[in-house]
Amino acid sequence: MSAPRTIAQISIVFIFVLLAGVASAQRPPYGPEITLDNAKKIAAAAIVEAKKNSWNVAVAIVNNHGFLVYYERLDDTQTASPEIAIEKARSSAMFRRTTREMEDTVNKGRPSFLGIRSAMTVSGGLPIISSGKIIGAIGVSGVTSDQDEQVAKAGLEGMK
Repeated sequence: MSAPRTIAQISIVFIFVLLAGVASAQRPPYGPEITLDNAKKIAAAAIVEAKKNSWNVAVAIVNNHGFLVYYERLDDTQTASPEIAIEKARSSAMFRRTTREMEDTVNKGRPSFLGIRSAMTVSGGLPIISSGKIIGAIGVSGVTSDQDEQVAKAGLEGMK
């Protein structure tokens, strides 16, 4: 007869199973790190979109490992946005998916995803893919999450 499992043991098993499910989906492989020049191009295109809509946002570009490469913030952006933008980008790079996908996972009844460290479950973080490989990610924060994602998508268009 086995001993009863503790809540900590059950939680660890549950998180492992959750991560295995997250990792099992086919995701693009990591490629070389984004260059500073490309990061600046992406951020510039995102800023153009934000200004066009009069949205005060923070834009963060990270490399394929989630480390900050470039950051820009428009004047009068809310105080919390810089950190959120960086975390959206970092999460997207580290999990090789959009933060919208993570948000959808939670909304579909898997709130335990909220307990995974570095998993930002709010839209506005997108992986940057070149030649089929993830080279970094962009994170935007400052307006609604849908608007943040719109600005991030515009940024990705700037890389083309």
